[in-house]
Amino acid sequence: MARAGSRMELRPYQWEVILPALEGENVIIWLPTGAGKTRAAAFVAKRHLETVDRGKVVVLVNRVHLVNQHAEEFRGMLDECWTMTTLSGDMGSRAGFGQIARRHDLLICTAELLQLALISSDEEEHVELTEFSLIVVDECHHTHKDTVYNSILSRYLEHKLHKAKPLPQVLGLTASPGTGGATKLQGAIDHILQLCANLDAWHIMSPEKCRSQLLAYNPKPCKQYDLCQRRRQDPFGDLLKKLMNQIHQQLEIPNLSQQFGTQTYEQQIMELKKAAAEARQQQQRVYALHLRHYNDALFIHDTVRARDALETLQDFYDREQATKKQLLHAERWLLELFTGNKNMLAHLAAHGPENPKLEMLEGILLKQFRSPNCPRGIIFTRTRQSAHSLLLWLQQHPGLQSADVKPQMLIGSGSASQSAHMTQKDQQEVIQEFRAGTLNLLVATSVAEEGLDIAQCNVVVRYGLLTNEISMVQARGRARADQSVYSFVATEGSRELRRELTNEALEVLMEQAVAAVQKMDPKELKAKIRDLQLAALIKRAARTAHRESLQQQFSPEQVQLLCINCMIAVGYGSDLRKVEGTHHVNVNPNFSTYYTTSQKPVVINKVFKDWRPGSSISCSNCGEAWGFQMIYKSVTLPVLKIQSMLLETPRGRIQAKKWSRVPFSVPNFDILQDCAQSLSDLSLD
Repeated sequence: MARAGSRMELRPYQWEVILPALEGENVIIWLPTGAGKTRAAAFVAKRHLETVDRGKVVVLVNRVHLVNQHAEEFRGMLDECWTMTTLSGDMGSRAGFGQIARRHDLLICTAELLQLALISSDEEEHVELTEFSLIVVDECHHTHKDTVYNSILSRYLEHKLHKAKPLPQVLGLTASPGTGGATKLQGAIDHILQLCANLDAWHIMSPEKCRSQLLAYNPKPCKQYDLCQRRRQDPFGDLLKKLMNQIHQQLEIPNLSQQFGTQTYEQQIMELKKAAAEARQQQQRVYALHLRHYNDALFIHDTVRARDALETLQDFYDREQATKKQLLHAERWLLELFTGNKNMLAHLAAHGPENPKLEMLEGILLKQFRSPNCPRGIIFTRTRQSAHSLLLWLQQHPGLQSADVKPQMLIGSGSASQSAHMTQKDQQEVIQEFRAGTLNLLVATSVAEEGLDIAQCNVVVRYGLLTNEISMVQARGRARADQSVYSFVATEGSRELRRELTNEALEVLMEQAVAAVQKMDPKELKAKIRDLQLAALIKRAARTAHRESLQQQFSPEQVQLLCINCMIAVGYGSDLRKVEGTHHVNVNPNFSTYYTTSQKPVVINKVFKDWRPGSSISCSNCGEAWGFQMIYKSVTLPVLKIQSMLLETPRGRIQAKKWSRVPFSVPNFDILQDCAQSLSDLSLD
């Protein structure tokens, strides 16, 4: 956090990259993680408020925990004459977004909240982009496709095209613009140009004259590839694959891949599950669902320990038995298959060979944490479950405990339906303890990759990850201590290793692409950006029209809602309404006969203005989880997950991925029209 006496103290390379922004131009600042992008942006915001008549700044972030973190930096930079506030989804009852924005000079918020305010019809909530004079977009490389950042900036471009009121200045911040999936230089250049067009930015600023000073302030860690051999013998994994083969035989689908334990296989199984549901093949859908869990167990086995893999399978079958009121033939067979082999799996898990990757990780950590200089580290892993399993291993490992390793997990907030998740309060507490040194090792998913201002780390381990070059650069940037180590742990010859090597090449390609755009003739650059902006608006309008036409395929009365598991009909599309444009509720008072509620209330890691969660709900016929109850202004409404519903249309069955893609329109919830019979139950407050 900047102190009052150091408000003006920018480093030379920070001055270099903000100069066009101080002149009011739209700019993308490209600086490495830890080099002070937020400090530079805070200074631009301060100068903006000092020089622009009735200036108003909004700082957009893509993760809730970054709201308060950025507030520290901006408060340290701003004078007391400027009013600042923060808004995020974990706040309680509050005045409308628009009201708050209009009362303050600078607002830091999640992009989702601004997007909701832009489309809101509520006068207190609604705000226009043109009410702001400066928009700061943190981690701006996410401004692409259908992300919330790009939705907001597309609205900006529409205003620009129609020559609306004066538009706000845009300042984007990123440590890694990426290549957009391109593998050739021209494709990477096109990606950078598109990013500029999306943000309406005419400059990508990175240090040139002061590059040597940047490297002195922000040295790269020493990268090492820590590779291990595959298990020579793997009786536990072999038995899991044998059981999966037996399920394949029941499926009778000869062309199904047998690349067990891979993301490719997971994708095929999910497609099979969806197709089976739409084709009324309940047994096949069940087989696919169970194969997905066996595949997850294989991934855990490859990542951590066999006992952790067995625990994930056991948890799944325990939930199946606890929630399902009646089992299909396939479910009974699958339960018997697992139960019949559980003891052997437990024996093999207890007596099988150690995971070579864990042995490698142990050596890395012992080397770092036995040093006397109070080391800190982060282990990045792919899933929340693998983070949980790694934490257990660390806590139970006597050698690491003797080396004074104090670990904790840092994962996404998730949802109440997930077994492994953290509340936003939990996340903040872990980060604070890590900063204070009470904890010295985080086991993290991607939630810790971007923007997180955490203590300098001596060691960062990417543990068997298969991600892109942006994730690689972001994770590496967490290793900021002197002579820090960035380790990539993987199996020799693995897809993960090949991808990491590719990422290194893509990082070089990204740097070349940015340099090429920076050297473009300004007139040529502006012409290209204008063409891309016009093309993007035309494409977006076409997509919107297509989506609207899809939503008009059927009238809501023509579409039946079926339970995804037992396929019993439980309602119609005409029973649905949208709350806050997101949550789909069933307002038919007779719908309550189709579901049961749990005794335990749902925990959602946010506080909402007009509603709170109640109990979880499940199919009264088969026990399939459907969602939860929402208490909205004292009216209880069942919120349905799209994954729990199958849609019976005049042209066949559909399993939609999102409610926004269902083939009928869903109106917004109106408490007067939709819940007239419940008004007498409303409390006065």
